[in-house]
Amino acid sequence: MDTVTTLLRGNSYPGRGIITGFSPSGRAVFAYFIMGRSENSRNRVFRQEGKSLCIDLQDPSKVQDPSLICYTPVRVLDGQIIVTNGDQTDTLCEVLSAGGSFRKALDTRCYEPDCPNYTPRISALLGGDGYQMSILKRAPVDGACLRLYWSYPPQPGCGHLIHTYLHDGDPLPAFTGTPKPVSLPEDPEELTALLWDALDAENRVSLNVRYTNLSTGQFHTCLRNRHTGDEPCRN
Repeated sequence: MDTVTTLLRGNSYPGRGIITGFSPSGRAVFAYFIMGRSENSRNRVFRQEGKSLCIDLQDPSKVQDPSLICYTPVRVLDGQIIVTNGDQTDTLCEVLSAGGSFRKALDTRCYEPDCPNYTPRISALLGGDGYQMSILKRAPVDGACLRLYWSYPPQPGCGHLIHTYLHDGDPLPAFTGTPKPVSLPEDPEELTALLWDALDAENRVSLNVRYTNLSTGQFHTCLRNRHTGDEPCRN
């Protein structure tokens, strides 16, 4: 099983990415990162707000179009952790709150309308019985929305990584294949350091790593932002 370093180092632009899984001791783990090539995409910082993760503009005077870059990537609902790369976080909250499913919620959504890249929407739902992941991406021939779903049981020390793009390009090529298996360390600060170091220094923007005891709800979270530097990890 690969490490985050093996999977990400040398890839200058995987875009936005989600890791979900479980630590060796059984804590629920997620990591979410964003990257940017343009000034608009790089003009962002992560901010923790309770159990949610928010994206703020570093300099509001420089924003060109906030519609696809400002959203709430992480929310917690009834002990389950929702992680996405867009406003489908809110769709998942609404449908799950009404008794619907992960798949039912995402069946109502599509890839992002940012021609010519048509950025895929990636999502994950993490709970005590394991985790689900999804990618919604554009079919290359007819432009239809391909909706792919995966489900994984808890496995200590193991997780999966999915990201929006295979690598840099013009237009950017969408992620292909299935989520990549990845080994997870016990220490959230170790995973944070490994991930931040593995992401391309020119294009990385923000990273959040969180380890959660699902039986108590207590979590340990770490943030990294290119504009504000390292922040102390906290419970």
